[in-house]
Amino acid sequence: MLKVSVISPEKVLFEGEVESLVAPAFDGEVGILTSHAPMMTLLGKGTLRLAGSAGSYQVEGGFLQVVDNNVRVVTERAEKL
Repeated sequence: MLKVSVISPEKVLFEGEVESLVAPAFDGEVGILTSHAPMMTLLGKGTLRLAGSAGSYQVEGGFLQVVDNNVRVVTERAEKL
């Protein structure tokens, strides 16, 4: 499982565990599964899709960081879909 935090300037939108996620990187979508290699990427504008009942978020800008099955999404703007 991945421990995911979705953070905007206003509040923490989501904190919990998911099996996978798909995020809008600045140059296309990136998929993250358990045991993903450490990485950091800039986010573009698009839909952050969390597996299962965690839902989806419209995000714009910011970054995504993956380290040891912890995923932190820090975005300039986010809205739950």
